[in-house]
Amino acid sequence: MEKKVGIYVHIPFCKKKCAYCNFYSLSGYDGGDTLMPAYKTAVLKHIEEYSAQLDGYLIDSVYFGGGTPSHFGASRLIEILEKLKRNGHVLLDSEITAEVNPGSITKEELVKLRRAGFNRLSIGVQCIDNSTLKNLGRTHTFADTEETFKFARQAGFKNLSLDIIYGLPSQDREAWAQTLGRVAGLKAEHISCYSLKIEEGTQLFDYKDSPFLPDADVQAGMYLYAVDILARFGYRQYEISNFARRGYESKHNMKYWLGEEYIGFGPAAHSYVGQCRYSFTEDVEGYIEQIGQGKRIVEHDEEMSDFENAGEYLMFRLRTTHGISEEEYYSIYRLKMDFVLELLYKYEKQNLAVFNEGRWRFTPKGFLVSNKLIGELLDAQTRQRTQISKPWKTETIAEETQMTLFDKRPVAAGLFGGRRLVGHNELS
Repeated sequence: MEKKVGIYVHIPFCKKKCAYCNFYSLSGYDGGDTLMPAYKTAVLKHIEEYSAQLDGYLIDSVYFGGGTPSHFGASRLIEILEKLKRNGHVLLDSEITAEVNPGSITKEELVKLRRAGFNRLSIGVQCIDNSTLKNLGRTHTFADTEETFKFARQAGFKNLSLDIIYGLPSQDREAWAQTLGRVAGLKAEHISCYSLKIEEGTQLFDYKDSPFLPDADVQAGMYLYAVDILARFGYRQYEISNFARRGYESKHNMKYWLGEEYIGFGPAAHSYVGQCRYSFTEDVEGYIEQIGQGKRIVEHDEEMSDFENAGEYLMFRLRTTHGISEEEYYSIYRLKMDFVLELLYKYEKQNLAVFNEGRWRFTPKGFLVSNKLIGELLDAQTRQRTQISKPWKTETIAEETQMTLFDKRPVAAGLFGGRRLVGHNELS
């Protein structure tokens, strides 16, 4: 056993739906409702059904996302984590994250999470202005953020991430600068800065043309300012929206961007295993019923071709400051990237991309228009493919390269429960 996998557990419950949220979640349920306990039971059964599949991996990251996992209750989160430990090989040094809303969890609950093995929290701050938070449907104040952060430190958490949003209604550069300064001043290990996206189906969609929303140029200025100021506070940008002190990059999220395998549990959860992507039904009650009856819960599934994986290599890795390598690309997919390189050299002249130590990556200015640039690069990749006279990839090459990039073989690895993995499927 040498393959590693990340685990995502979706907790689709919130105290209140935020005005901008487009994720699958339900509001209005609390611990006294029957749906939460029933959902926990379904997830536990789902994990147990996956025991055989989990047995082939070492679990090096677990992420509880939502929704609001802290609204689900610490005890239920711990039960699910313990089930993963019993049914899978969770490494002692795994990154185990729970998303938390300020004011939604007590110090005592945080202590319980930390003792159970949770070692990272992602706290949804969003901004420091209380009136804006209220208008967004957030149920906390910035004072709640400061208190939750303090409680997390006291509970023993040494890896904290803070989420903030720019481009909010009536937010100007000065307000954004104040948010960055106050949030960076908390001295978390990780900060995520997201641009507000007005999506159909959200409460904010009716105001998509509002003059109170910062325009694209203002948002671009906010983004570039964040990159600069966070660097001064010691946060290194490693992905379009993510900044971390050295060594505190999100191990779980990097799996998505580096094309590594992950397995999801819960409605709307996505997985990528063995060249296949699949997701589950976006219906909590349907998920509970189908798990209980042993029925199929996969809503979408897709077998990824080598060409599609090569496209995702460009698409996802160029989201990161690690970027892409011509040599690495060829070693995995046996495809040259001449047409792609032509564009990258063009971007370099426009200060949109940079080449350093054998790798190409976007600059902050390039990240601002990355969707456009990546679309052009994928088109170039397709044009190059059509000019190849030989087959895309032979079976021999596929066998040789299938497991060269992401599979790392640990010599010995500690597991929860006092076990120690010392070789291929040997536990002592």
